[in-house]
Amino acid sequence: MRLVHAADLHLDSPLLGLARLGDSDLADTLRAATRRACENLVDEVIAQKADALLLAGDVYDGNWRDYATGAFFVRQLSRLHDEGVPVFLINGNHDAESEITRSLRLPPNTHRLSVDEPETVVLDDLGLAVHGQGFARRAVLENLVPAYPDRIRGLVNAGMLHTSVQGDLRHDTYAPCRPEDLSGCGYEYFALGHIHEQKVVCDGPHVAAFSGNLQGRHPKETGAKGALVVDVEPGERARLTPLTLDVARWELVEVATDRCRDADEVLDAVEVAVRERCVQAAPRAVVVQVTLTGATPAAPGLVEAEWLRSEIELLAGKAGAVVEKVRNRTRPPADALSVDPELTGAVAAAASGLVGDTDRVRELAAPLEREIGRRLREAGLLDLRDTDRLESLARQAEQQLLAQLAGAGGEDGPC
Repeated sequence: MRLVHAADLHLDSPLLGLARLGDSDLADTLRAATRRACENLVDEVIAQKADALLLAGDVYDGNWRDYATGAFFVRQLSRLHDEGVPVFLINGNHDAESEITRSLRLPPNTHRLSVDEPETVVLDDLGLAVHGQGFARRAVLENLVPAYPDRIRGLVNAGMLHTSVQGDLRHDTYAPCRPEDLSGCGYEYFALGHIHEQKVVCDGPHVAAFSGNLQGRHPKETGAKGALVVDVEPGERARLTPLTLDVARWELVEVATDRCRDADEVLDAVEVAVRERCVQAAPRAVVVQVTLTGATPAAPGLVEAEWLRSEIELLAGKAGAVVEKVRNRTRPPADALSVDPELTGAVAAAASGLVGDTDRVRELAAPLEREIGRRLREAGLLDLRDTDRLESLARQAEQQLLAQLAGAGGEDGPC
């Protein structure tokens, strides 16, 4: 039997980090990316001749009121209905608060499992039993797995759950459970949702896995995104094959500049790194965040942020990518600093003092937070409430100031 497992479609979710892209073709591609990825999913279910599709929650994105989103989803399910492919879905935390979820009429091939208790749907003609429970409310904090029914002998048993398993600090903790809870059900496969990366949780005879989301939605969701093909027989271990379905891709490109003697060599290294990511992602659109690191004699020449970003945008464009952000974390080599050691020591001490004083960091950021904090977050640029990020900025400021001092020292003699 062949199943396809997907989750976290987040249809029409507003993608973050697009403010700097304006009204470009790429921005339009990214705004439509979750729908196109869903169409890719349905195309692959049909092409793979899958026996069923399992959707493990978060089809929608919160309290989304645009019924055009729901109509699009129903059209995709109807394509599978026409092909005779059954669909099983459960509500995730986002679906639980969605008006669309409560009002949509789904085609006959689609089985939405109960939100009140674990439900089992058996398709005798396929030899498939699907067990699962969706979210009746956004915050389900209890372990749902102990109430799941026993496997049905002679059939392929697939469980479905939207969960954080033992907790993932990057995601809210919903329906937490242990891997041994999942494997203890004895199902051939457990299809999980909520964590936005492909990850096998149980790798023994009873496999449980996250399929990840179909499309990265912001710069922190990098790399290939998609679903899983699950080949399985009754009583046998499931075999997983990743399906890549994303339309556009975010990439974090870190370039070590330690061996670069000047700005030209730095830019050459950036171009090579960006081009490599574009080749790997082709034919998808690529949006990159570029971070320059390391100690290099070129550091003083890289401190002009607008010039640096403009140059990197030009070379990234030649490679086929668009730049979302540039971070310059280079610093001059220690032996290149001709400034007063007391001054460099004072700069380092000031930065270290900020990094070690969370209250002081918050105090300094508070006026900016009140004035522009919301706008920065909505644009996906910076969260001024994130003290870890602010402490990182303090370290960057230290490196940039030292680079500027090194440049001044090189032109005019010791400071």
